[in-house]
Amino acid sequence: MTETAVLRQRTHDERPAPPHKGALLAGLLRTARPKQWVKNVLVVAAPAAAGELFSRHALLRLALVFCLFTACAAAVYLVNDARDADADRAHPTKRHRPVAAGQVPVPLAYAVGGCLGVLAPAAAAWSCGPAVATLLAAYLAMQLAYCISLKHVLVVDLAVITTGFLMRAMVGGLALGIPLSRWFLITTGFGALFMVSAKRYSEAVQMAGKAGATRALLTEYTTGYLRFVWQLAAGVAVLGYCLWAMEEGGVPHTSVLPWRQLSMVAFILAILRYAVFADRGTAGEPEDVVLGDRALALIGIAWVAMYGLAVANW
Repeated sequence: MTETAVLRQRTHDERPAPPHKGALLAGLLRTARPKQWVKNVLVVAAPAAAGELFSRHALLRLALVFCLFTACAAAVYLVNDARDADADRAHPTKRHRPVAAGQVPVPLAYAVGGCLGVLAPAAAAWSCGPAVATLLAAYLAMQLAYCISLKHVLVVDLAVITTGFLMRAMVGGLALGIPLSRWFLITTGFGALFMVSAKRYSEAVQMAGKAGATRALLTEYTTGYLRFVWQLAAGVAVLGYCLWAMEEGGVPHTSVLPWRQLSMVAFILAILRYAVFADRGTAGEPEDVVLGDRALALIGIAWVAMYGLAVANW
C-alpha cells in the first residue's frame, strides 16, 4: 500500500461517527460563522452617510438586507467547509470545524449552503429589487470562485476579499435607492484593502521561518510587498476621507462645530492605531483588533459620534 493510500485510510478511520440530530443545528450555526456577521453591519454605511438611517422604512429594509447578506455569507462558509473537509482534518486548528469534525455531514453542508445561496437572492429580488438581488448573486459567484480557485491567485485574492467588503457597504445604498458618493466608495474600498492586506502581512510575519503556512499563497507573497500594499491602501483611504470631509458641495452648514472636518482627526487616529498592530504583525481579524484594543474602540466611538453629528448637521 502506498504512503498516499495509507494516509487516506488513516483519515477515513479517524472520521468520527455520525452526529446526533441535536448537534446538527449547533454545528450548522458554528459553520455559518456568527462571529463574522459583524462585518455585515457595513450595510448601514451608505444610508448613514446620506442621513437616511433613522426612518422606519430604512431600518426595516436594512435589517432585511443584513439578514440576506448574512445568509449569502453563511452559504459560502458552508460550501467552503464542505469542500475543504478532508484538508481541514489534517490542520491543527481547522480540524475542529463542525464539518471537518463530523458534527455536520458534508452532503448536508452542501445542501444547506446551496439552499441559502438560491433563496437569499430570490428573496432580495422579491423584496428589495433587482439591483440588490444582482449584487448578492455577484457576491455569491465571486466568493465561490474564490473558494475554488481565486484564493490561489496572487493579488486577485486580495482584490476579491476587498470587493466583498465594498459590496457590503454598497448594498444598503442600493436597497434604499441612495446615490453612492465616489469618495465613499474610494474610502471604503481602500480601507477594506488596508485591513485585508494588514491581516495577510501579519499572517506572513507569524509564519516566517516555520515549516508551513496557514495559506499556501503566503509562501509566494513577501512581507515587503504586503507591507507596501497596506501602507498604500492606508494612505489612499485617508486621502479619500479627507477629500470627502473637506468637500462642502455648496451646502451651508449650521452645526455648532465643523463635525465633518473634525471627524478627520478620529479617522486618521484610527488608521494610525490600527497600523501599529499591522506593523507588529498582530493584525488578525479586523473585528478582533477593533474590539480587543480599548484605545482603538474609543477612537472608533468618537469617530462615529462626530460622523453622526456631521450627518445630522447639529
